[in-house]
Amino acid sequence: MTPSNTSPWKLARRTIKMCPSAIRELLKITERPGIISFAGGLPSPKTFPVAEFDAACAKVLRNDGHAALQYAASEGFAPLREQVAATLPWPVDPSQILITTGSQQGLDLVAKVLAEVGGKILVEAPTYLGAVMAFTPMEPEVISVVNDEGGTDLTDLADKAPDARFFYVQPNFQNPTGRTLSQARRTALSQQVAQLGLPLIEDNPYGDLWFDTPPPAPLTALNPQGCVYLGSFSKVLAPGLRLGFIVAPQAVYPKLLQAKQAADLHTPGFNQRLVAEVMKDGFLERHVPTIRALYKAQRDAMLEALARELPTGAPDSTLTWNTPSGGMFIWARLPVGMNAVDFLPHAVAQGVAFVPGAPFYADHGDPRTLRLSFVTPSVDEIHRGVTALAKAFKAYAAGA
Repeated sequence: MTPSNTSPWKLARRTIKMCPSAIRELLKITERPGIISFAGGLPSPKTFPVAEFDAACAKVLRNDGHAALQYAASEGFAPLREQVAATLPWPVDPSQILITTGSQQGLDLVAKVLAEVGGKILVEAPTYLGAVMAFTPMEPEVISVVNDEGGTDLTDLADKAPDARFFYVQPNFQNPTGRTLSQARRTALSQQVAQLGLPLIEDNPYGDLWFDTPPPAPLTALNPQGCVYLGSFSKVLAPGLRLGFIVAPQAVYPKLLQAKQAADLHTPGFNQRLVAEVMKDGFLERHVPTIRALYKAQRDAMLEALARELPTGAPDSTLTWNTPSGGMFIWARLPVGMNAVDFLPHAVAQGVAFVPGAPFYADHGDPRTLRLSFVTPSVDEIHRGVTALAKAFKAYAAGA
């Protein structure tokens, strides 16, 4: 019998909408040795508490090794859920906490439970690309809501809210823009979605990374029955542990739990015990300020270098950027007629990389935008990288 050359595999229709990360594809050209990267959204390895995890590993294995290496409850390790509930700035019962394999899994579970084929979901413009990638396999219609420097445009939200399944928002030091919703905007947004009957998915991976003043209370604190809240340990401890959590009202929690059980049974119990051990005795209260101090110094270095190398003139004649009050990112915009994707090879040729901003939009991406991450390179690398970026910009502008 002659073997057939025809593949027997028939992929599901939903895979048509599964695409590789546009950002990761673009970043392949930045992997050349010697590149100073402002591209990645990675926490600085300098912030990882290696010694504390070394001690916690030994203690967990010595005192609780068999349980740590066994299957575990899908809801998560009870002491860790209690610790999470105690750290949140509004009353939360541990029974509302679902430990996830990174907050990215939380987005996937939300999509599986709440999104419908052809149903409308709303996101900010721009928004976190990983959220759109998590939502897309459920085949919804993803619609952007207009944003300004203060966040969500409430008039546009009201126009687009009818029949929407939920609105996904990052109110604190957003990825990619670094912007933060003010208290007034949060209050108005919370009141509006409550009136509209529109559920909120609040994603807060960066909220602890403030530089001078803490951000206002989470949106979920204003309307806990109308929100699902996602948190992460990746930015305050270590991303390699893949630990996050969901806070959900009873109307949603059981189905999120069932989706979690179907996905992976449970998040690794050993990792959960490690974090619970490290967090004991208020470690995060001592550790997170050191992260804030490091990131603030690096933000300041990038802002100073940008102002020195690319002094602001007319908005249509030079690069412009914002000043985030926390988080990991600066959002910049090229002059009219320029394109960040076209600019990127010029920057790489000078030894520096960034992420073009258009892929962060669910629709109608702004080709002039770009994201600069300041947390991984050193201060010296930031100064050298911005000098290279300015040289590339001037060469690109001369030929644009």
